[in-house]
Amino acid sequence: MSEQTVAQFLLHRLRQWDVERVFAYPGDGINGIVSAWSEGTEAPEFIQSRHEEMSAFEAVGYAKFTGKVGVCMGTSGPGAVHLLNGLYDAKLDHQPVVAIVGQTNRTAMGGSYQQEVDLHTLYKDVAGEYIQTVMAPEQLPNVLDRAMRTALSERAPTAIIIPLDVQEAEYSPPTHAFKMVPSSLGVSLPQVVADEEAVQRAAAILNEGEKVAILAGAGARGAREELAAVAETLGAGIAKALLGKDVIGDDLPYVTGSIGLLGTRPSYEMMRDCDTLLTIGSSFPYSQFLPEYDQARAVDIDIDARFVGMRYPYEENLVGDAKATLQALLPLLERKTDRKWRETIESNVTDWWEVMEAEAMVESDPINPLRLFSELSKRLPADAMVSADSGTAADWYARQLVFTSDVRGSLSGTLATMGPAVPYAIGAKFGHPERPAIAMVGDGAMQMNGMAELITITRYWERWTDPRLVVCVLHNNDLNQVTWEIRATEGAPTFLESQKLPEVSYADFAKSIGLGAITVKDPEEIGPAWDMALSADRPTVLDVHVDPDMPPIPPHATLQQAKDTAKSMLKGDPNLLGVMKQGIKTKAQEFLPHKDSKSQ
Repeated sequence: MSEQTVAQFLLHRLRQWDVERVFAYPGDGINGIVSAWSEGTEAPEFIQSRHEEMSAFEAVGYAKFTGKVGVCMGTSGPGAVHLLNGLYDAKLDHQPVVAIVGQTNRTAMGGSYQQEVDLHTLYKDVAGEYIQTVMAPEQLPNVLDRAMRTALSERAPTAIIIPLDVQEAEYSPPTHAFKMVPSSLGVSLPQVVADEEAVQRAAAILNEGEKVAILAGAGARGAREELAAVAETLGAGIAKALLGKDVIGDDLPYVTGSIGLLGTRPSYEMMRDCDTLLTIGSSFPYSQFLPEYDQARAVDIDIDARFVGMRYPYEENLVGDAKATLQALLPLLERKTDRKWRETIESNVTDWWEVMEAEAMVESDPINPLRLFSELSKRLPADAMVSADSGTAADWYARQLVFTSDVRGSLSGTLATMGPAVPYAIGAKFGHPERPAIAMVGDGAMQMNGMAELITITRYWERWTDPRLVVCVLHNNDLNQVTWEIRATEGAPTFLESQKLPEVSYADFAKSIGLGAITVKDPEEIGPAWDMALSADRPTVLDVHVDPDMPPIPPHATLQQAKDTAKSMLKGDPNLLGVMKQGIKTKAQEFLPHKDSKSQ
């Protein structure tokens, strides 16, 4: 083997791990690695974002939509700092991401040198599962291999730090000698099945229940058939945590949709009235939306013992893979002969979707944001990958979009950070270039970083087999989710200096850099605009002017929240009349009779 640098070996080793691309931004702390790219024919593809935080988000999106390790890279000092938000997103949503970070030369470390940051201290929380600095060439294979294996096995971000002079050093492998640590490639992870006796006890609990509710989270992904079979046998309904929206289709009559603050009324009612709860792969945090603590017997299934048994006083906590554990559970379950509970759930679900359609058609000025999502549901490609940003975009994503079985979707679930929707979509497209992607983004997040990442899309889209990537902007010049939260929880009116956004034409910006662009101000143009964007020959920005006064009313809004909102409006909220008008019209749809959609 010809002489090679540590940086060259790093890229070679990443390829051996089947890493196809690295989401990165250059800087002098990783110059050794960047220069190796220009010399390596088998190196992973270097995907340049506009900011290291976007690189991390793209790696998270890649991991979420492929199940593979996402790899991101940043320079020493500020580059390492910028990666943090995306890495915390990976940590809190349990995604395998490896961060490669530069550092100043070993000879300068500890000398307050330029861009020298104590990276172990900085990263010890976000990458606590595994973080290590490579101080000698012989150390690299073991450190990289462990970072990859740990990210996969623990479903967590890991980090390796490589000083610049180590990157530039000649690579030499570990020898068969004292204090050398050899390493090897690959890992075969086990399929974990819960303890047999525990499965039997869980089955007994579920068999005794008369009104069974299922809560499915992201951990249930890949167990769709088993999940449906359990629900059918037990006559249960399935509510979904936000990160579990794509684990099973919303078009099934017993799927009640999302749960919680962004949830649906059928999910709320099912949890309120059930006598048995089965949770699968979810650490849904809001226990007030689960049954009362003395109301239901409960079983939890999670592959990670650290997270099983949280949020509710579960009677049986099973540690195991969702698919394998449900397969073990199914033969022990008895089919419920009384289907009244299931029939009630299905009736509630049917009524809910009729209400959602009616709420989407409530007149607004200029456009009802619910209709934007409703019109997308009717046109959503069967293989679409949908990302949503934090804010009211997440509200409508959770409640309005009807996912069929093969649609994938995600957002920043636990960190709930602004800004990941567009980079998620980019990461998803690099993972599945043959599938269409759709990013639903508030204008606050769009101004924060989405506009910059349109430049990244412009740079790379022609490499994708399917060129369709639609960035849909909810254009209302308001940080709308926070506006509503302040009204509901603080009893305060809108503070314009904080909430109002400057006017920007997102369509004009997209057009100026060669992307497709459509501005929509008329509700009757929404459907045709979606048709154009979803059949375009290039990525397209939909700049949709929506009504900021359309309230994201939880179907179970409390009286105190309503009082606080009313008080805040009376204190001088500039949108008082619009909010009252839209709130009354929208909430009224839950109580008005609606035609059966099948008869329309």
